[in-house]
Amino acid sequence: MKLVESTRIKEKAYIEKLNNGLTVIIIPKENTQKKYVIWGTHFGSIDNRFIMPKTNEEVFVPDGVAHFLEHKMFEQENGRNSLDVLMSLGVDANAYTTNNHTAYLFETTNNFYEALDELMDYVQNPYFTDENVEKEKGIIAQEIGMYDDDPGWQLYMNALDCMYKENAIKIDIAGTVESINKIDKDVLYKCYNTFYNPSNMTLVVCGDFKPEEIMQEIKNRIVEKEKQGEIERIYPKDEKGINKKYKETSMPVSKPIFLIGFKDENTNKDKVKKHIAIEILMNMLVGKSSPLYQKMYDEGLLLAPLDMDYEFTNNYAHVMLTGQSKEPKKVQEELLKQIQNLKQNMDNKYFERIKKKVYGDYVVEYNNVADIARMFLSDYFKGINSFDYIEQYNTVTEEYTTEILNEIFDEKNMVMSVVNIK
Repeated sequence: MKLVESTRIKEKAYIEKLNNGLTVIIIPKENTQKKYVIWGTHFGSIDNRFIMPKTNEEVFVPDGVAHFLEHKMFEQENGRNSLDVLMSLGVDANAYTTNNHTAYLFETTNNFYEALDELMDYVQNPYFTDENVEKEKGIIAQEIGMYDDDPGWQLYMNALDCMYKENAIKIDIAGTVESINKIDKDVLYKCYNTFYNPSNMTLVVCGDFKPEEIMQEIKNRIVEKEKQGEIERIYPKDEKGINKKYKETSMPVSKPIFLIGFKDENTNKDKVKKHIAIEILMNMLVGKSSPLYQKMYDEGLLLAPLDMDYEFTNNYAHVMLTGQSKEPKKVQEELLKQIQNLKQNMDNKYFERIKKKVYGDYVVEYNNVADIARMFLSDYFKGINSFDYIEQYNTVTEEYTTEILNEIFDEKNMVMSVVNIK
C-alpha cells in the first residue's frame, strides 16, 4: 500500500491498486465509532458516448443510463432488494449518480462486515431482466416528473443551458421519459461490463480500521475479473463563450430564486490551487461576512446567505451563486460592482482573513467520516489527492487570487437563471 499524508493536519490515507485494477483508499480515523464505505465507478450522466476497450466498438447510449443502472443494481436474482437488506441491518445505505460518477455507500456503527458483504455482493453481481427493466421505467419517469416540478433543479438546469451549447453537462442526470424508454437490459449490461470493471472503480473506506486488515477483508470479497484498458469517452469539442446570458421561467415559489453563473473555460489550469482561490473569492464577494452580503441583507435584497459552489472536471467548470431575492437583477448589478471594486482594490487584510476561514472549512471536513470518504472518491475521479487542498493552501497568494478573479469573474462569461413567482 502507498501511504499519502498531510503533515499539516496529521491525517493519512493508504492507497492500493489491486491486481484487477480496483483502486482502494483507506483513511483510518482512530477512536471513531462510525464507519463509512463508498464504492464508486467513473461513470456519470455525461458518459453517453464511448468506445468499448475490448472490441473498439463505438457505443452511443440513451441519456439517463448511469442513473437507471444505479436504480437497478439493488435488485438481486434471489428476489431480495439489497437496500432493504442493508436497512434491516441498521445500516444507513444509499446510492447516487452525478455528472461524472456513480456511487454506492453505507454508514454504520454496527454490523459492518455483514453490510460490507452485501455491498460488495450486489455491486459485483447485477441482475437485469426485460421485466424488471420495464418496471423501473415507470418509477424513474415519476422521478423525472418530480424534478421537472422542482424549482431548484430547473434553476440549475437553465443555468447550465445558458453556459453551455453542446457540452454533455447539460444532460439531465435522470434523462428524459423519452430517453429512458430506449433503455433495455442489453444496454444496461453493456454499460455495466464497460464501466463497472474494477479498473474503472474506486472503493474508499473511512473509520477506526487497521489498514492491512480492512484491505485483506476487501480482497477476500472481490470477484475476480479481467483487467481492461482505458475507456475512451467521446465528448463534444470544447466550446468558447456562453450560450445565452439569461433564462427565466415561472413556477410556484414564495419569492424569486436566482443563480448567477460564471463559466470557466480554462479547465486545464492547476485544479486544486485554482479551486482554493475561487473559494476565497466567492467568500470575499458574497460570503456571509462580506460587506456586500451585509449591505444586501440589511436592505432586504437578500433574505439568507447565498449557496456558493465551483463545479469542475476536465470537461467543464463553472462558479454558481444561488439565492432568493425579490429583485434578482439588482443582486446581479451589485455583485458586478463589487467584482470591479475587488479588481481595483484587493484588501490584503480582508484577503488573509477569508483565506484562513477557507482553510478552517477544509480542516473541519476531516471531522466526519462521510465527508472524508465522499471527498476522496470525488477528488480521485478528478485526478486529485484530497490532501492537496491542505498542502497547497499556502501557495495561493493574493497575486494569484487576483489573476483568477480577472480570469473567471468576467461579465462576458456571466449568466443568470431566474425562477419567478407563478
